[in-house]
Amino acid sequence: MQTLIAPYGGTLKSLLVNGEAAAGLRREALGLPSIELDWRQTAELEMLLNGAYSPLSGYMGQAEVRSVQENFRLADGVTFWPAPVTLKVREKAAAGLAVGGRAALRDAEGYMLAVLELSDLWPATENGWVHLGGALAGVDLPPRHDFRELRLSPSELRASFARRGWHRVAAYQARHAMHRAQYEFCLRTAIAEEANLLLHPWAGGDMVESGDYFSLARSYQAVLKRFPSATTQLALLPGLPPPASARDVLLRAIVARNYGCAVLIIGGEFQPEGECRRGEDIVHPRADFDPAAQALALGVKLIAFPRLVYCEDRGEFLPVGEVPPGARARALAGDEFMRRLREGQKIPEWYSFPEVIAELQKACPPREKQGFTVFFTGLSGAGKSTLARALAARLMEIGSRPVTLLDGDIVRRHLSSELGFSREHRDINVLRIGFVASEITKNRGVAICAPIAPYRHTRRDVRAMIEAVGGFIEVHVATPIETCEARDRKGLYAKARAGLIPEFTGVSDPYETPEKAELAIDTSDLSVDEAVQRILLKLEHEGYLR
Repeated sequence: MQTLIAPYGGTLKSLLVNGEAAAGLRREALGLPSIELDWRQTAELEMLLNGAYSPLSGYMGQAEVRSVQENFRLADGVTFWPAPVTLKVREKAAAGLAVGGRAALRDAEGYMLAVLELSDLWPATENGWVHLGGALAGVDLPPRHDFRELRLSPSELRASFARRGWHRVAAYQARHAMHRAQYEFCLRTAIAEEANLLLHPWAGGDMVESGDYFSLARSYQAVLKRFPSATTQLALLPGLPPPASARDVLLRAIVARNYGCAVLIIGGEFQPEGECRRGEDIVHPRADFDPAAQALALGVKLIAFPRLVYCEDRGEFLPVGEVPPGARARALAGDEFMRRLREGQKIPEWYSFPEVIAELQKACPPREKQGFTVFFTGLSGAGKSTLARALAARLMEIGSRPVTLLDGDIVRRHLSSELGFSREHRDINVLRIGFVASEITKNRGVAICAPIAPYRHTRRDVRAMIEAVGGFIEVHVATPIETCEARDRKGLYAKARAGLIPEFTGVSDPYETPEKAELAIDTSDLSVDEAVQRILLKLEHEGYLR
């Protein structure tokens, strides 16, 4: 009788304990040092605990990492393994830990997930970081409150396959939405391989910090209706998509096998970087090993996604080499698709499905519907607060989005009242402003910030925080210090020059001029209305206003 492919190593190795053993670990954890995992580490821990990384029993030690990197073998010297799996934490988080000791692993909310029996600790290549290795005893999987019916562990998914009478399954582990080319190729592959199809998008993000997987999951729920319901299943992979390298594809093959799949469709998605930008790149033999042959040795057949183009004359996608001579062929690059999506331009009907585009547009609306931050920076007295208030009034007059003004003095009074004016405290204040602005921007609002923000590295951090969720326009209010000092309504410059205010920006502490501000405005020769008009024109030019 046909059965599903066995897990890698023969047995699915869940690291979760139950009953009294779990209760005992919870009690023990109260007296153990704790390590707080970020959402990326939490996702990888879930892959270990649920058996997706079978036969691993925990995080690798230094010798095992070296063996994997040099020989593709675990510590036993026999079992093939393509990529290291370690826990890297800051030295501060590992302070007090010692080999032979135990530590409780917790998520960002403090929920205890597992106990690590530390067998190895060694410095990472990055200063201030260390690697931890050791066996894991899991108490619970990370709490998930979304898409619960799709969050199936390897054992649960295997049980589902068995109930449906499936014996051979092809997996498509997706990091991007499925369009028509991927849809057609996955269907053809499943038919050719006489296999059922598992759509298995990666969903190891964090609801707060990386909510991209929500739109990805919804897009697969939408496209699932186009597949034959009797031969297709949708589930979510709790991990994070690995880089596009041959080693990581072989790790994905092991994961696929542990979930009960003997075929893995690779490629077919936009890869802006990495050694394997297409599925075909992966199957080519390398100097150290042959990925396709090694995958077969693992029990998983790799099916490489070819370069497909849409053949208008046939009304279907075909590999480039199979397009009839003289036939009209169409293609749309991944970065061009994303540009059109961001700018609200039309997506060709042959490229994707309307229900998929609708879901993606919810997460990536055109710029005139996106949130954005206007971040004023400049010396005290340069005119930042005046311009910020005037711009806020004009944007509220336009009325296309809610507008929040985060003036430096107001924020200090209500959000940072305990902070002083040391360099460290000024950085903390600016980062707090950036965080609040990023939340406003993420929720499609407009944040207008007007701190001094004298240091480049802090402004870069704020920019990165906000650009991850929306638009960011930096406005350098480049009014000369002589003009600022002449205005000095609060008498701050006079006090600073008299030595009464230490570390005063522009006098006893530097102001680092922005490197790449979107706008520079000198209020000594521009009226407020003229300056605000320049900002509005910039926002219109960038597509945020219509």
